[in-house]
Amino acid sequence: MATFGSLSLLVALVLAFYNLAAGTIALRMLAVGRAGPVSPERLADTARRAGIACFVATTGAAFALVWSVFTNDFSITYILEHSNRALPAAYKFAALWSGQEGSLLLWAWLLGGYAFVLRLTHKTDVKLYAYAGTILAAIQAFFLLILNFAAPPFALLPGYVAGATIPADGNGLNPLLQYPEMVIHPPLLYLGYVGFSVPFAFALGALMMRYPGERWIKITRVWTMVTWLFLTLGIFLGMHWAYAVLGWGGYWGWDPVENASFMPWLTGTAFLHSVMMQEKRGMMKSWNIWLIFSTFLLTMLGTLLTRAGLVSSVHAFAQSSIGNWFVTFMVLTLAVCIFTYILRRDHLKSEHSLESLVCRESSFLFNNLVLLVACFVILWGTLFPILSEYVEGSKVTVGAPWYNAVAVPIGLFLLFLTGVGPLLPWRSTSLRSIRRNFVLPVLALWTTVIVCLALGITPWTQGAFSAGHFYALVAFALSAAVFTAILGEFFSGSRVISRQTGRNLLTSVYLLTRRNSRRYGGYLVHIGVVIVVVGLAGSAFNRSQEQEMALHDSLSIGPYTLRCVGFTQDSNPNYDSEFALLDVWRGNHKLFQITPERRVYLASQQPQTMVAIHSVPGWDLYVVYEGSNPSTGQPIIKAFLNPLVGWIWLGVVLMAFGTVVALTPSLSPATAALRIQARSPSVDPALGGSLS
Repeated sequence: MATFGSLSLLVALVLAFYNLAAGTIALRMLAVGRAGPVSPERLADTARRAGIACFVATTGAAFALVWSVFTNDFSITYILEHSNRALPAAYKFAALWSGQEGSLLLWAWLLGGYAFVLRLTHKTDVKLYAYAGTILAAIQAFFLLILNFAAPPFALLPGYVAGATIPADGNGLNPLLQYPEMVIHPPLLYLGYVGFSVPFAFALGALMMRYPGERWIKITRVWTMVTWLFLTLGIFLGMHWAYAVLGWGGYWGWDPVENASFMPWLTGTAFLHSVMMQEKRGMMKSWNIWLIFSTFLLTMLGTLLTRAGLVSSVHAFAQSSIGNWFVTFMVLTLAVCIFTYILRRDHLKSEHSLESLVCRESSFLFNNLVLLVACFVILWGTLFPILSEYVEGSKVTVGAPWYNAVAVPIGLFLLFLTGVGPLLPWRSTSLRSIRRNFVLPVLALWTTVIVCLALGITPWTQGAFSAGHFYALVAFALSAAVFTAILGEFFSGSRVISRQTGRNLLTSVYLLTRRNSRRYGGYLVHIGVVIVVVGLAGSAFNRSQEQEMALHDSLSIGPYTLRCVGFTQDSNPNYDSEFALLDVWRGNHKLFQITPERRVYLASQQPQTMVAIHSVPGWDLYVVYEGSNPSTGQPIIKAFLNPLVGWIWLGVVLMAFGTVVALTPSLSPATAALRIQARSPSVDPALGGSLS
């Protein structure tokens, strides 16, 4: 199977290069109007078919690697290092992306899948799709070059020959990855990373061919939104994994690889907002081109940081020489982008200018600026250890306190803009309109401040000013204002529809959303963001307690008392585990039992904690079995009380739902009304009942 996989990758590389060369020649022939021995249309079609065949070959290589994992072929170095016989089947699939070579193969396969779909729908706009397909072929060729020459996933053990003795078992999958979410988190993150290649290819292709109008944006809108959704879900699943597995009580530590996934999300979010200005007003054309260029380059940077060992991270792979490949590719890509932009910049002139600082266009512009400032701050902090080592010879790391001090105020200002945008009309507005639209949100803001102060949520703790508590208070107040502003948009629009159709308010909200699903789906996403911000703000009030707990010992945290009632052990072919049995009491009432776990994986002999979490709407009780004190032999239990964490995951679900709504095609007012009619029960007078 190793031979089949290696051959598949080599065939895929040849096909990718043919796709790139033939596509480039065909497009050049069309541009200059010259014909050759083969017509440019026929040559372009052979390039498209080669791209489809490239995906088939890459699929064969991915299948070969997965098959080798399931058949325990330890003659392949990658399988030996990332799997073992007792590994559960679900995690054998995860072995595909658990190491550097496999994750690069996954990258190439997903890119081939995206390009496959694009090539099947090429008749939407043959020439634009040909440009995009050729650019994707160049990206695909780069990854296949790495897989064939720099990081081959089917490399055999050093000195291995057919018939030689191979190890009886492998080293096993990294214990950190043996968690259910790790079966879906990396693929979702990769779907987001890889997916931004598609709008990048369309943007660069449209610029190369001086594509008229904004149709390329409309073509790529679904691609961009789906990609953004995948990246969003991937980031938050990673946060939940860090929260449930690493055992430190948090979910975001400003780790360099976490930052690497967050940066393209920021620029991608900015792109999704600013393209609306180009569609509606013909503005910010150059800005949008560079936003999607930057987003693609940031996905490459994130891949570089993860795989080249440039930064220290629990997520990163070991030191590797493929960093030079990525740097070269990024430099070449940037050079092509700059050259094309300079050559075609006259095609990107704005059709209108900003007419007022107080209008929806300006809110989008400020929104973009704040997102880019946040991205730059995170990029600077992430690269600072590398830059400091280059300049001074020693790495100076930037920790979470620095990120929080800089990024949190930026985030709060962004939240403010999220609420302001819906209240402003396009082009310009009047002072009277501003007053009318802002009354309820401002009232909600100050009401929330008063309620928080009454509940003891103040900027001071133990007589001293607390920046965390202050930011939390501001976040709660702004969240209430933004929620009120968005709710007002739904209410005012649905009230008009209710008067027009005679429907109840709830039905009118549905009609309103279906008439403009993109706008109101976006509002649902913003509500999800507000809920996430509320959950994040709760971290300012986290509490923790740690102590040795022998049998019958107790630990108190918040309203709970944890009592140790025993310890138990278990084992299976993959790992041995030890559980602490803790009864949780509130006052004189026993509520439930919680069982934090500590595992030792047999193949690697690595320990791993499995956190026990009990969630209620107000907080999480989070308990870690940290092992035993070497001096006393007593077990160590650490408990956290983390307020509002569940709101983060609830907000993500609403963000995903809002994105799906925004992707749903809008209905005309008449069609939407007819659909409601069709769903209403009809009454048969003769029967006196309702018929569905």
